[in-house]
Amino acid sequence: MLTRRRHPPARLIRPRRSPLPSPEPNNRLRLLSFNIQGGINSSGFHHYLTRSWQHLLPHPRKQDSLSRIARVVRDFDMVALQEVDGGSFRSSYVNQVRYLAEAAQFPYWYQQLNRNLGRVAQHSNGLLSRFHPEIIEDHRLPGLLPGRGAIIVRFGAKKPQLTLAMLHLSLGSRSRLRQLQYVREVIGDEGEVVVMGDLNVHHERITRLSALEDIDLRSPEGHFPTFPSWQPAQSLDHILVSSGIKVHQARVLDFAISDHLPIAVEVELPAPLINPS
Repeated sequence: MLTRRRHPPARLIRPRRSPLPSPEPNNRLRLLSFNIQGGINSSGFHHYLTRSWQHLLPHPRKQDSLSRIARVVRDFDMVALQEVDGGSFRSSYVNQVRYLAEAAQFPYWYQQLNRNLGRVAQHSNGLLSRFHPEIIEDHRLPGLLPGRGAIIVRFGAKKPQLTLAMLHLSLGSRSRLRQLQYVREVIGDEGEVVVMGDLNVHHERITRLSALEDIDLRSPEGHFPTFPSWQPAQSLDHILVSSGIKVHQARVLDFAISDHLPIAVEVELPAPLINPS
């Protein structure tokens, strides 16, 4: 049985803010999850070879990709980002989470650094939010190799709360199961839950065959393939919600700028669990 003592404790932090105001409380939320591949524009398997150098070196096209991504994410309330760079040589020292927050006018953003290669690369996850998080927790997930993380975001000063778990899970099945067990311990049993991110596995492996099974998560998008973006065949990216959250719309966006397509879900909360700033 995993316990938190076996892993570094979470860092409780305050979100970094822009001067933009938050919207009024609303039970309806537009959620998006997107693995942006560091801004590398991939449109075929051959780009894994011909553009592999962009994982370590800058390219002007990355900034154009970020600008296009900003125009897409601005239509949403909360965005989970995977494979973003925190401001290193390969991204021309642009913190990609901050850039997207400012370009798309999100008042709250957070960058989670998962694999620190110094000035060369800052492999990260990211959060963009139009609502004020009560708590953000930064968790390092267990696994054979370092570099996987979870951002746990809690909304609402009083229980029940809304808890968002934003994840980028490992490729290996054993590591994923350990990571999900760890996340289950962190989430707890209060309030409604949303799990979103690049989970690297079909949703049934999360909702029925993992430690998250007892939360009664469901996949509103069903089988919506997101990978590879140029010929989608695998459902690797998900937004899973607990039973008290009503789903109004779920879709994969036709926006092939990364090797993953973004996935979007519009939900309705059972009560106004989110407070304004």
